[in-house]
Amino acid sequence: MSAKVLERFPAGSPRGSWPAEEYAAARRAEGEPATVVMDLKSDAFLVVVEARENDGRA
Repeated sequence: MSAKVLERFPAGSPRGSWPAEEYAAARRAEGEPATVVMDLKSDAFLVVVEARENDGRA
């Protein structure tokens, strides 16, 4: 699977704060199938969508 990163959020957010999940939920509400994944190397949460080969996106 190839994915396009829409946004990055540091993993050290204050307790009870879920900015990556909130951002992904807003994208899903707009029809974008966004998912949150953890990038262990950079210690960040990434909001991603599955990349499509003929999507026309950069």
